[in-house]
Amino acid sequence: MSRAAIVAVLALSGCASFSPDSGFAPVQQAAQQHLGQSVAWARSDADRQRIAERVDALLARPLGMDDAVQLALLNNRGLQAAYAELGIAEADLVQAGLPPNPGFSFSRFSSGGEVELERWVFFNLAALLSMPLRQQVEQRRFAQTQAVAALQVLTLAADTRKAWVMAVAAEETLRYRRQVMEAAEASAELARRMAQVGNFNKLQQAREQTFQADAALGLARAQQAQRASRERLARLLGLWGAQLDFRLPERLPDLPATPRDQPDIERVAVEQRLDLREAKLRVEQTARNLGLTEATRFVSVLEIGGKYSTFSSGPKETGWEIGLQVPLFDWGSARVAKAEAIYMQAVDLAAEAAINARSEVREAYDAYRSAWDIARHQRDEIVPLRRRIAEENLLRYNGMLIGVFELLADTRAQIIAVNTAIDALRDFWIAQAELDLALVGRPTLSPRMATLPAAAETPAAGH
Repeated sequence: MSRAAIVAVLALSGCASFSPDSGFAPVQQAAQQHLGQSVAWARSDADRQRIAERVDALLARPLGMDDAVQLALLNNRGLQAAYAELGIAEADLVQAGLPPNPGFSFSRFSSGGEVELERWVFFNLAALLSMPLRQQVEQRRFAQTQAVAALQVLTLAADTRKAWVMAVAAEETLRYRRQVMEAAEASAELARRMAQVGNFNKLQQAREQTFQADAALGLARAQQAQRASRERLARLLGLWGAQLDFRLPERLPDLPATPRDQPDIERVAVEQRLDLREAKLRVEQTARNLGLTEATRFVSVLEIGGKYSTFSSGPKETGWEIGLQVPLFDWGSARVAKAEAIYMQAVDLAAEAAINARSEVREAYDAYRSAWDIARHQRDEIVPLRRRIAEENLLRYNGMLIGVFELLADTRAQIIAVNTAIDALRDFWIAQAELDLALVGRPTLSPRMATLPAAAETPAAGH
C-alpha cells in the first residue's frame, strides 16, 4: 500500500465526527410535517426541565386531542428511549469511519550473553481498505434508524389519539349510564309502591326490577371502562403521581360536516409511508452488504507491518512483513450465498410491505367513511326521532293518556339512543386516527361491530 493511499484513507477518516443533534432533525421534520407538533429529545438536565415546564402548562387546562398528542410526544419515556437508538447508530457510523488502530509488539531474547530486541508495528490492511464500504453500510443503517424513530413518533401520536377518544367517550357514556340508572331506580321504586297498594302484580314489578338490575350492571361496566381507558391514556402520556388528576373535555369533538375525499389515497400512502422507506433502505443496505461480502470473500485477514530489531552485539535489522490467510478450505462462497439469500429476502419483504400498505390504506379509508355515515345517521336520524317520541309521550302523559311507566321507558330509550350516538362518534374519531396512521405507517386495524342498545334496557311500549 503506497504512502499516498494511506494518507488518503487517513484524510477520509478525519471526516468521521458526531453531528450536533445526533440525526434528530429528520424526526423533528416528520413530526412537524405529519402532525404539526414538536418533539424534544431530553439529553440534558436543561432539556428535561424545559419538557417538565411544557408538560405542566399542558396539564393546567383540560386536555384536548392535540394537547394530549403533544404531551405524549414530550413526556413518553418509551419514546425517549427510542431516540437513544439514534445515538447508538451514529456512534456505529463514526466508528466505521475511523481507521483501525495500529498494533505494536516488543520482544526480548537472550542467548549466550547476547540480547536481541524486536519491535513490530503493524496495521490491519484489509479493514483499512474496506473502510469506505463499511461507512456506506453504516450510513444507510443510520438513515434506517432515523426512519424507524420517526415512525415511532407517528405511531405514538395515533395511539394517543385513540386512547384520548376512548377516555372522553367513556366519560360521556358513564354520565348517560348514571341517568339510565336514575330512571330505572325511579321506575322500580314506583313499581314497589304500587305493588304494596295492590295496583301492580308481581310480574310487572319483577320487570321493573329487572330493568333496574340491568341498569346497575351497565353502570358498573361503564365505570370500569372509564377507569381502564383513563389509565391507558395516562400510560401513553407518561403521567404518574399527582399528574394523574389530569382533566379531559366533557364531550367528543363534533362530527365533521363532510368526510375526506381521497381518490388517490393509495398513491399518497406509497409515497409517504415511512415503513416503506425503511424497507427500501433495508434492501439498499443489504445490497451494499453483499458488495462488501464479495469484496472481502478471499481476504478476510490482511495485515502489513514493519520490523525493527537490535542486538547487543552486531548490526541492527530493519524490514517489513505482510501476512494473510490462505483460502485453502474457506473460499468465502458460503458467506456470499448467505448474503445473496438475505438480499432476496429483503426484496420480497419490501414488495410485501408495498402490497400490504395499499390494502391497509384502502381498509382504513373504508372504515373511516363507514364510521362517518353511521355517526351522521345516529346524530341526524335516530337521536332526533327518539327525542320527538319522548316529547310526544310527555304531552300524552300530561293529558293522562299514558302512564308514568311508559314515560320512563321512553326516557330510558332516548338516553340509550344518545349513548349509541356517542359510541358511533367515538368509532369515527378512532377510524380517522387509524386512517392518518395508515397514510404514514402501518396501522393497527381491528374489526369493530356497531354498538346496539341492549334489548333488556328498552322496555316495550305500554309495558
